[in-house]
Amino acid sequence: MDHLYSLYDALVSIHVPNDKARAVVDAMERDMAATIATKADLQLLKQELLAQLSANVSELRQEIALVRKDLEILSTTITVRLGSMLMLGLGSLFAALKLT
Repeated sequence: MDHLYSLYDALVSIHVPNDKARAVVDAMERDMAATIATKADLQLLKQELLAQLSANVSELRQEIALVRKDLEILSTTITVRLGSMLMLGLGSLFAALKLT
């Protein structure tokens, strides 16, 4: 707040009328109260962001675990299908050889 008084004094020293200088200081004070973040505001924002980030990391880890399980199942399924096709192909080949 001291900077507002020094701004007022500076405006008055350059012959700005008192009411206009006061209006400038009041407008600046309103704008600063509405638009400038304090250290407490930034600390609160930091805490909220960290909480949200940790929640997102937790969700991401769960999703990664599910994807890994799905990949394991898919790998097993592909192995079984490939083995089935190989056995069917070899069975057909031996049947064809037996017929000739």
